Amino acid sequence: MPRFKGEPDYRHGSAECTGVLVVNLGSPETPTKPALRRYLAEFLGDPRVVEIPRPVWWALLHGLILRTRPARSAAAYRGVWDRLGEGAPLLAVSRRQQEGLEARLAERFAGPVTTALAMRYGSPSIADGLAELNRAGARRILVLPLYPQYSGSTTASVFDAVADELKTWRWVPEVRFVHHYHRDPAYIDALAASVREHWAEHGRGDKLVMSFHGVPRRYLLAGDPYHCQCQATGRLLAEALGLGEDDWRLTFQSRFGKAEWLKPYTDATLRALPGEGVGTVDVVCPGFSADCLETLQEIDDENREYFLAAGGEHFRYIPALNERADHLDALADLAALHCQGWPELADWDAGADETERGRVRERALAMGAEQ
Repeated sequence: MPRFKGEPDYRHGSAECTGVLVVNLGSPETPTKPALRRYLAEFLGDPRVVEIPRPVWWALLHGLILRTRPARSAAAYRGVWDRLGEGAPLLAVSRRQQEGLEARLAERFAGPVTTALAMRYGSPSIADGLAELNRAGARRILVLPLYPQYSGSTTASVFDAVADELKTWRWVPEVRFVHHYHRDPAYIDALAASVREHWAEHGRGDKLVMSFHGVPRRYLLAGDPYHCQCQATGRLLAEALGLGEDDWRLTFQSRFGKAEWLKPYTDATLRALPGEGVGTVDVVCPGFSADCLETLQEIDDENREYFLAAGGEHFRYIPALNERADHLDALADLAALHCQGWPELADWDAGADETERGRVRERALAMGAEQ
């Protein structure tokens, strides 16, 4: 067996293009216990996600967590399944984002460009997405993780998976990687516009809570920049909205296990705000590019209950940017920025390309190539 994946059906003179691999976290295939067990085994088995010595964590994961957590997670997923249409919310929104991004890139690029969707965990996998781009002739690939703020547990994990797959290829494409976009002006503007539109329709609450996904505090102490990048996004969003320091609060959600995570915690904050005189709270999740279990169930359902049970009067969740036009415009601009220098972006001459490919093919066949 060959060690590396080749392209035995390659045709000399084949057309090439730029490819953009759009990556998000992933979802289980169905909201069932077996599907959640497979999904959580892959997700929680990633050493980037849980930095505990493998023998200890492996015993805990397979001996306890995967025996108990899948049933609870399946129930939570059933509560949001199909809420945004087409099954798993994250996957449904991510597909629409990919389609919208491809349409915008076709307008920005002078030459051929294509996109593929991949999930870090679950399906379609990163290997599937890269294979799709390869079949389309992408010899230049931009990897675009839909994580505005960098973390070793998210962005770096995507890098690992892309590298692991490409290590098996014989013909490795040119690869570029979007590291973060937490201060991108168009991203901040889209966030601010979503909040303003919500206020215009529903009125402005007493406090705006910006809830980001949490990570263990030890990751920050080990040098992960995620906490600082969340703070930068929060500050820039507050400035864009003209908020004073007392008008907003930045918090972290979705903690797991007994270790200390980044603080302040979202759930504890929402329980405390009514006691501080906050009757109406608006909650936005700037780190989530698409609505998912963590926003729809954890924030809009679970944390709503915490706030109202503590005496709050009105809880209003502001949806993620999802497939908003300004969000997709920002992502398209970001992708084009990172593709500078690649021929398909600007310096593209379709006639010259076709002529050159014809010469390549003619010479290859003359030298004995079969196709």
